[in-house]
Amino acid sequence: MTRPRRIIAWTTATLVVLLAVLVLIIVFFDWNRIKPPLNAKVSEELHRPFAINGNLAVIWRRELDEGGWRAWVPWPHVVAEDLTLGNPDWSKTPQMASLKRVELRLSPLALLGQRVVIPRIDLTEPNAELQRLADGRANWVFKFDPKDPNAEPSSWVVDIGAIGFDKGHVTLDDQNLKTQLDLLIDPLGKPIPFSDIVGDKAAKKASDGGAAPMDYAFGLKVKGQYHGQKLVGQGKIGGLLALQDATRPFPLQAQAKIGDTRVELAGTLTDPLNLGALDLRLKLAGSSLGNLYPLTGVTLPDTPPYATDGHLIAKLHEPGGAEFRYEAFNGKIGESDIHGSLTYVAGQPRPKLSGSLLSNQLLFADLAPLIGADSNAEQKARGGESKQPTDKVLPVEEFKTERWRDMDADVEFTGKRIVHSEKLPFNDLYTHLVLTDGVLSLEPLRFGVAGGKLDAQIRLNGHTEPLEGRAKLTARGFKLKQLFPTFEPMKTSFGELNGDADITGRGNSVAKLLGSANGNLKMLINDGAISRELMELAGLNVGNYVIGKIFGDKEVKINCAASDFDIKNGLATTRLFVFDTENAIIYIDGTANMATEQLDLTITPESKGWRLISLRSPLYVRGQFIKPDAGVKAVPLMLRGAGMVALGVIAAPAAGLLALVAPSGGEPNQCAPLLEQMKSGKAPVTVKPTK
Repeated sequence: MTRPRRIIAWTTATLVVLLAVLVLIIVFFDWNRIKPPLNAKVSEELHRPFAINGNLAVIWRRELDEGGWRAWVPWPHVVAEDLTLGNPDWSKTPQMASLKRVELRLSPLALLGQRVVIPRIDLTEPNAELQRLADGRANWVFKFDPKDPNAEPSSWVVDIGAIGFDKGHVTLDDQNLKTQLDLLIDPLGKPIPFSDIVGDKAAKKASDGGAAPMDYAFGLKVKGQYHGQKLVGQGKIGGLLALQDATRPFPLQAQAKIGDTRVELAGTLTDPLNLGALDLRLKLAGSSLGNLYPLTGVTLPDTPPYATDGHLIAKLHEPGGAEFRYEAFNGKIGESDIHGSLTYVAGQPRPKLSGSLLSNQLLFADLAPLIGADSNAEQKARGGESKQPTDKVLPVEEFKTERWRDMDADVEFTGKRIVHSEKLPFNDLYTHLVLTDGVLSLEPLRFGVAGGKLDAQIRLNGHTEPLEGRAKLTARGFKLKQLFPTFEPMKTSFGELNGDADITGRGNSVAKLLGSANGNLKMLINDGAISRELMELAGLNVGNYVIGKIFGDKEVKINCAASDFDIKNGLATTRLFVFDTENAIIYIDGTANMATEQLDLTITPESKGWRLISLRSPLYVRGQFIKPDAGVKAVPLMLRGAGMVALGVIAAPAAGLLALVAPSGGEPNQCAPLLEQMKSGKAPVTVKPTK
């Protein structure tokens, strides 16, 4: 053998021997010897106590599932037992987490490229006590102090593929969120296929999108408080959390009750390392949608009890903010059906809710909580705190305007049929709700009723204190025979109701808005009929009394009814309020004080001939809205019409009401001549009855 060959042979042999010795040292080395310096080093870096209290070992095994020549390379499996991690010094408890055993395997060849590749970590009996104080300090946030702030970042990369876990126990005490949770994780014993929980159709859809979801392997039980509300729940999860494989769905299933809200979900989490996306079937139910605000931060109105079932898709790392889509959901709110899709984007400067909603049959009663007009019992059932006084009609419950500034919204709502009562169906409700920085608008808000249309523009500025509101309403073509379908004299009527209103006010409730209101209200009715029976049908007991006093029990034809109210600081004053009937002209004078809810009206009839009227004195209606009194004034009947003409105060409102005159079913509108006479300063011709 030549000298060069001998040198090469000896060098190779030496390297082989050294490598063999190194392998023997690594294999037979007692790794427990490095625990003290290792524990000290980790404790120093984490600024809290860390210890491997049990055995530390490295076991070399081949990974047959690697395939090819890699299957012949032994991989080191690091096993550590009885690990503990302490809390920062501000915590009142010494220990944050413990593990009975942790095992991980390293890819040896990846180390040559300065990559620490850990395909899988298995945790046995993990236990953790998580804490966050009111000032924001949290024990799961670690402080790392670099030795040299100007040093180049490490070129080493850590790559963890998946985390497997065993039964465990986690507690959370978060003073920021007013949340205390106690979570137990236990093996199910026998895995449950994903399709058994979500159904074959949903399972196939999940599989078609990438890798098939794994089976459910562990059960969850949780109890405690969430945002100050009692929470209890249970569920199931998979057994292996794939961190690097973003396409491998991790199965989730849970049922929970938080306060009076019930939540059910089943589906998958993908890309868990980044909390990438959720794909869940989500069911929600509770006493009011408004109660979801403290749980989700989404501003929703108070409602009757609700239940929804839909598909929640969440993309948590969108450029504009985390996006949640609740798609194709169906449900009920009170006795009304609800369908639609909503998107919530957690963007800046405020999150935004957008989408469209549809109700095929909407009960008017289910809209009452929107303005606090539901009963005290219903308010209590949905967790409301305010109480409607028994002597008040206008809702006093305040709007939660501070929530309006937390979120923007752009939602369209369509109601195909709105049921007020069996005798008075509404239809074709449509509104476009826009909420921007505390300013809420419903523009337009429109619906059909009794063959006519109501159009409104409503704007509420919740950015001011108190709230500023404005409502403009236009009612056109309400057919009297459809407004009162069971009242026989109306069935052949061509009469219509038309009206306009423009009102502004300040206050955080309907009562306060109207109690401070300024504006006007005008209404015109032609070709109708009136009787005590009609007043009973409309639920107007005082009207029943007044009509009975003037006309007795007889049904009387109305040629025209015209009203014009001037509203200042909540006091509505009659500028003109007149009924022209076949037997008499009835004038109404007075005020309705919406701040105090008091009526003070005088009703003065003037006979057109020798007919039914024997009344010699005016009538009065005064007292509270909820239960006003009515009676006969102890003064002689006056020529109200002639007096008003002399004062010259009815011409202007009469002229203004002429704008509401419209042909009725091709017939002449009988209000036109009456208003023309008043506009010219002439009272309608009347014949005063003799004594």
